[in-house]
Amino acid sequence: MNYRVTLYQSDEGWAVSCPDLPGCHSQGTTRDEALANIKDAIRLWIEVEAEETGLKRLEQAEVVV
Repeated sequence: MNYRVTLYQSDEGWAVSCPDLPGCHSQGTTRDEALANIKDAIRLWIEVEAEETGLKRLEQAEVVV
């Protein structure tokens, strides 16, 4: 799945969030590290959401139309 993320640079490094997934945020010292970390955060957010809503199975697939 593709998600749009927002990156913010500060003196401490980079903060990143995924507006489509409330509360899904991460950070990194470098831009690349922040992007790698938000990928993990998105995967974990989806897993937790599936558990909390009682989904039995969660799959991701890419569909081209």
